[in-house]
Amino acid sequence: MSLTENQLTHINSSGEAHMVDVSDKEITTRTARAEAIVSMSAETLRVVMAGDHHKGDVFATARIAGIMAAKKTSDLIPLCHPLALSKVEVDLTADTERNQVRIETLCKLNGKTGVEMEALTAASVAALTIYDMCKALQKDMVIESVRLLTKTGGKSGDFSVEN
Repeated sequence: MSLTENQLTHINSSGEAHMVDVSDKEITTRTARAEAIVSMSAETLRVVMAGDHHKGDVFATARIAGIMAAKKTSDLIPLCHPLALSKVEVDLTADTERNQVRIETLCKLNGKTGVEMEALTAASVAALTIYDMCKALQKDMVIESVRLLTKTGGKSGDFSVEN
């Protein structure tokens, strides 16, 4: 698929960045799920899972950071609309076989524009929070696979990753 100027909604006919006018769009229920993966050593993951970290509960802190980030997305990403989110979930799962933490986020609202950026921002900031809390234990952790998993609602329809 090639992108045309019409598909880049944040670029006007003169090629200038602008905020999309959503005033004539229909209000629909919109959801988005995103994920991020944080890879770390077995020992770092053990400390996180055991609750032995001197900074406190890593998962609880990352969850709160992700929720706060979703609510502040329009302050962080230029041209994003401020949204009245009705739901934000941040789920963290430890995978001891791969020495990873998988973060999955869900954002939902009834509105005129989607919540993909909010879900992606929540996943990213939760991952960054894990890194920040654990960097004294391990500086070479890797944040990867930040991606949109699903979206529903709106004119462009539903989307889901294939794998």
